Amino acid sequence: MSRVKSGKVTHARHKRVLQDAKGYYGQRSRAFKTAAQAVDKANQYATRDRKTRKRNFRALWIQRINAAVRAIDPALTYSRFVDALSKSGIEVDRKVLADLAVHEPEAFAAIVERARAGAAAA
Repeated sequence: MSRVKSGKVTHARHKRVLQDAKGYYGQRSRAFKTAAQAVDKANQYATRDRKTRKRNFRALWIQRINAAVRAIDPALTYSRFVDALSKSGIEVDRKVLADLAVHEPEAFAAIVERARAGAAAA
């Protein structure tokens, strides 16, 4: 039986890892063993932080909505506003509400008024 050399496959794997490690500091971008560890750890962070990013954006949207609601009516809080939205049947997600609060305050104020009126009627 003839001998099988894995030169091509190994070279391609090393090249792919070193390409992924491009821009890392020192041996983390040059030595295959260290680069492979660094790339593996970077992929672990990336996987974990995709979830974290969603969490952080939701928290940011809530903070922006809360600030905008309190600017319109200091007695109204975020949780009371969201409750009023659901009672009045307005279905707008937090991302859109936060965008309206920042870029179109008049439209956001109109939504707040409709929510208050709908909650009072319900």
